[in-house]
Amino acid sequence: MFDKNLLAGRAILITGGGTGLGRSMALRFAELGAKLHLAGRREHPLRETCEAIRAAGGQATYSLCDVRDFAAVERMIEEAEKAAGGVDTLVNNAAGNFIARTEKLSPSAFNAVVGIVLYGTFHCTLALGRTWIVSGRGGNILNIVTTYAAANCGSAYVVPSACAKAGVLSMTRSLAVEWARHRIRLNAIAPGPFPTEGAWSRLMPSGDHEQRAKDYHPMKRFGRHDELANLAAYLLAPQSEYVNGECVVIDGGLWLRGAGEFNDLVDLPEEMWRRLEEARKR
Repeated sequence: MFDKNLLAGRAILITGGGTGLGRSMALRFAELGAKLHLAGRREHPLRETCEAIRAAGGQATYSLCDVRDFAAVERMIEEAEKAAGGVDTLVNNAAGNFIARTEKLSPSAFNAVVGIVLYGTFHCTLALGRTWIVSGRGGNILNIVTTYAAANCGSAYVVPSACAKAGVLSMTRSLAVEWARHRIRLNAIAPGPFPTEGAWSRLMPSGDHEQRAKDYHPMKRFGRHDELANLAAYLLAPQSEYVNGECVVIDGGLWLRGAGEFNDLVDLPEEMWRRLEEARKR
């Protein structure tokens, strides 16, 4: 289905590209011939992912960047343009999320998630979009959102993420119309549960809850990283050029069973909430 040179000649910037789904997408895009530039706040995973890409014969570079800082994003875009010889694709993957009872959230905790997800996505989109428009080059933007944003239902216990991801999806669809005349295409992917290192432990309160979530799933399993990476590759490929302003859900039909991915946590006992909140402070 995917020609080995599908993305040859492409230069793709991925935020949050050193770990999780960002890493998986980076490795897959490199397999398909793209040059990669990865951005994130921690150097070790960025360097390790770039080394893995190079060891497989691909090309990859990275920049340290906090996407909440617009000036830092502009510097990172300049580095990416120079390293990759002109970036033509942006994947806004950097995110933050955790389970919390909303009445116990601080404004700082809310801002931390919204700052990375909504402001960070806007900063990268604006900085690179301006570059493309001025130069007349055109480009592709793929935003990673969530099923509770795509279904327009939100979700209990992840209110900062629900607010931020809904904003990202609205921005995706708005700019798909506004920037189409500049040959800039925007789409989104809304993943359901995909286990990742780090983030997964913050969203699954316990092994028992993880098993219940799997049992509730129509397909009785969670997503595989290669499944999402292949969908992303298609949405960035020339074969999908007429797809614009779309959000593709990839969750095995989970959202169709009920709104709000984390709504069932309403039954979580107080002791489990206490342990979750203590773990988040460490």
